[in-house]
Amino acid sequence: MRAIMLEKPGTMSRIEIAAPPHPGRGEALVKVHCVGICGTDISGYLGKMPFFSYPRIPGHELGVEVLHVGEDVTHVSVGDRCSVEPYINCGQCFACHRGAVNCCENLQVLGVHCDGGLRSEFVLPARKLHVATGLSYEQAAIVETLAIGRHAVRRAAVTSDESVLVIGAGPIGLSAIVFAKLFGARVIVLDMQPSRLEFCKRHMGVDETIEFHGDDSEIASLRAVTDNHLPTVVIDATGSPKSMSHTLNYASHAGRIVYVGIVTSDIAFPHPLMHRKELTLLASRNAMSDDFTSIIEGIVTGRIDTRPWITHRTPIDQLPEVFPSYTRPETGVIKAIVDVS
Repeated sequence: MRAIMLEKPGTMSRIEIAAPPHPGRGEALVKVHCVGICGTDISGYLGKMPFFSYPRIPGHELGVEVLHVGEDVTHVSVGDRCSVEPYINCGQCFACHRGAVNCCENLQVLGVHCDGGLRSEFVLPARKLHVATGLSYEQAAIVETLAIGRHAVRRAAVTSDESVLVIGAGPIGLSAIVFAKLFGARVIVLDMQPSRLEFCKRHMGVDETIEFHGDDSEIASLRAVTDNHLPTVVIDATGSPKSMSHTLNYASHAGRIVYVGIVTSDIAFPHPLMHRKELTLLASRNAMSDDFTSIIEGIVTGRIDTRPWITHRTPIDQLPEVFPSYTRPETGVIKAIVDVS
């Protein structure tokens, strides 16, 4: 059975692996149709993702078809089209007992800690399947990206009377934009790439865009569009320690900052600034099951428009040659989808 293996940073290859076993109790065998490529995959390829281990079959944004189910599986059936919640939690640790299954102490994320979906078929816990009737396999594959943004916006407790600054207009930043807007907030986007800012204006309906120059002109621009108060919520989706260290400058007094990206190096900022503003600093990791349920419903009803998202497609057999291009912003990739079927 064909698969893609990330042997080590920068080295991706086509391999053949054994067919998966029959699913056991509580499990399902799925056929992978589509896999989305996200920042985690790119960071793993570049060797910048601290949770990634090698060698690894990547792929955690998945649109799949149920082929077989094991005993005691009742919520999905053979033939169902599903999105996959790729965070395999233990259900036994302190975090799980408190309902924080997204940051389980023994968490195994498909394609990061354990092998993911860049293969024809595999077995996974059926509880991690979300029936996505009415979605295409491509749409089912990007539900997870959207879930990351929804969880980040919920972490920030965004309300309709706030201004939200999203830093970084990659897929995760775009997903945060979607839900900040759905929650009724005024959305401002900051990015280094003019093409991404233009995408946000043309396709995402953001209120303001600001190009990053690194000379503090961004603060003046933010004050100009927030009645001099600065945004009450700042969501950093860059995965850049320099950007993340600078976010305190962009937040209003009593504001909240959410880090969605993750980096291997230290983040540093002056504590007096944080203390003077009485800022709240939050991390946002993965997403929750109800994020998936809500997003699938939102796509079906048309509240969430996935049409602008997918800009690049490639067959799985061509991925090792094509993947390096996805690491370069100048190629214009928003969301790349791998056709596995």
